[in-house]
Amino acid sequence: MGRSFEVRKVSMAKTAGQKSKLYSKYGKQLYVCAKNGGADPTANPSLRSMIDKAKREQVPSHVIEKALEKAAGTGGEDFVHARYEGFGPGGCSVIIDCLTDNHNRTITDVRNCFTKTGSKMGAPGSVAHAFEHLAVLSFKGNNDEQVLEAMLAADVDVNDVESEGGQITLFAPATEFYKAKQALMEAMPDLELEVEEITFVPQSRTETSVEDLPMFEKFMNMLNECDDVQDVYHNASLPDK
Repeated sequence: MGRSFEVRKVSMAKTAGQKSKLYSKYGKQLYVCAKNGGADPTANPSLRSMIDKAKREQVPSHVIEKALEKAAGTGGEDFVHARYEGFGPGGCSVIIDCLTDNHNRTITDVRNCFTKTGSKMGAPGSVAHAFEHLAVLSFKGNNDEQVLEAMLAADVDVNDVESEGGQITLFAPATEFYKAKQALMEAMPDLELEVEEITFVPQSRTETSVEDLPMFEKFMNMLNECDDVQDVYHNASLPDK
């Protein structure tokens, strides 16, 4: 199976949580984007992209507006990104992205998830080498040559373009995300992106046994309950129940 299958799998593997968790997640991400680059979406492409993504996941407009109003004001929380790596149940590789205003609280919460499920927290960089950090843009279509031409004209570095089942998926280095998106929108003004994200795609999979599955699910549920956790990526290949 192609790389697009791996992206679908890793997308399913991300922790999403219940609505309150989802709203909190986007509230923090929007706040940080607006605080760092300005609360005007027209002048902040990172914020504009985040708003579009939040809307696709049905985050209410009042949640988005509140985050922008908060960022436009003075003071407020000082959230920073934190990334943790390690080995989950069954030996799978795990990357955990957080937004935090208290490193001690966050690392304690994340470490508890590892400790209480027999997992092992690793040092920075211990598993990241097993993933590709990619920009992924996916939409309905079948003219992959037009996509390649648009990327070439815009001098965008491309990892791969897949056309499968009426769906085109573009893979590029994470640093090329906004450049690739802009090139697509200019070449195809009516384009509607179904996926636009920067994600970690595993280079290989680790089989999770039926015996390890309950502990793996507990591990993911515990991470999902951590307020500071934003996204979880892993390379576990899960057995059918």
